[in-house]
Amino acid sequence: MLQVGDDTPKVRATDHSGAPVTLSFVEPTVLYFYPRDDTPGCTVEAEGFDEELTAYRDAGVAVYGISTDDAESHAAFRRKHGLDIDLLADPDGTVAAAFGVTVAGGTADRVTYVLADGEVKRVYRDVEPTGHARDVLQDLVDEDIAVDG
Repeated sequence: MLQVGDDTPKVRATDHSGAPVTLSFVEPTVLYFYPRDDTPGCTVEAEGFDEELTAYRDAGVAVYGISTDDAESHAAFRRKHGLDIDLLADPDGTVAAAFGVTVAGGTADRVTYVLADGEVKRVYRDVEPTGHARDVLQDLVDEDIAVDG
């Protein structure tokens, strides 16, 4: 698993609309790995990031959720819950592997990375979904990674 201070890998994934996305993590970014679309904990976590999305954007921070589900599953999940957050598909676990996130039984562990300037700034392991998005945003502001809170 990548640690604070490690260089970030440049990764490619497909977003919820099926468009390819290349991420180099120069700009402040939250990349949160989650196990599965439309499960209770994953829904709480996605809704939390979605509720804070305007604050993240105002702070100059991009937010991406990523799981091993495909783009179609992500699109359905977003529609069902009225989510605006960007979701990335990693069905073969390539992005998870690049970050050292364990994929077992076809699902990734719940891990959140804060990335900026091409390096890992913060790692959250064994995430509790409730309130996580708000806590990460506050940490970004407190650590001057974000522009504003």
